[in-house]
Amino acid sequence: MDYRLALEQAIIYIEDMLGEAIKVEDVARAAGYSYYHLNRQFTAILGESIGSYIKKRRLANAAKALLYTNKRIIDVALDNGFESAESFSRAFKFIYKVSPQEYRINRLDTFIASKTKLHANLLEHLTCNVTVHPTIVKLPETKVAGIRGETTLKDNKLAELWQKFNKISTQIPHRSLNGRGFGICEACHENSLYSMSDEVLFTEVAGIEVASFEGLPAKFVQKVLPEGRYAVFTHTGTLRTLPQTFHYIWGTWFLNTKEEMDEREDFELYDQRYLGYDHPDSKVDLYIPIK
Repeated sequence: MDYRLALEQAIIYIEDMLGEAIKVEDVARAAGYSYYHLNRQFTAILGESIGSYIKKRRLANAAKALLYTNKRIIDVALDNGFESAESFSRAFKFIYKVSPQEYRINRLDTFIASKTKLHANLLEHLTCNVTVHPTIVKLPETKVAGIRGETTLKDNKLAELWQKFNKISTQIPHRSLNGRGFGICEACHENSLYSMSDEVLFTEVAGIEVASFEGLPAKFVQKVLPEGRYAVFTHTGTLRTLPQTFHYIWGTWFLNTKEEMDEREDFELYDQRYLGYDHPDSKVDLYIPIK
């Protein structure tokens, strides 16, 4: 059974009523399904329950209002379905780790606050182009040799970085036979998830797995991915929509998971399933470090 239409109807109802006292049962009724069946599909397909989506969308709207309007905090709270400034402040601090006042002062439109409305294109992306429930794996220590570049998600230069790397990658000795490629995000050295946004400049290493760094020319960067546990998401299709996948990971999964994040670097893994930057059937795995 295709539940996408029901999910679209549910989301339209939620967005229309976001500032009101929404009951999950009313959402299910608007979509034409029982609460049990709709909530189960909502969680399976979109990665969170209906109640969680409502709460996170209210907080995301409130976060935007704190940054881009001069409304009083009590008015922001009431506009987004909270009964008092106190209840709003508690819920806000639980998610964003700072008070609404501090968030407004910091002026950072972060990943964590980027839970946008699930419009039709984004809904299709979540249902067709990303595994919303990750696989948990343990990765052995892995050596990677590559080059380093700078980018933002808003002005993504990763394609150019990989083009530059591919032209000189044959100069790397001791390349592993499996030929796996790694795009290692080094943002965590200078930024936390609570300060990262689409416009923050970060460094990325594009490289391939090697058995040894012996004889590696000085132009290449040496990276060692330590052994550890990872939550692995698979992104399908063009890498132009990779930012949408990361927004889901940090704006939905991260806020709902019981897993605890680790300070190791996250990375993309490219293997034989990667068919090209814009190929509709291309697959890339995203590794998120967990304890």
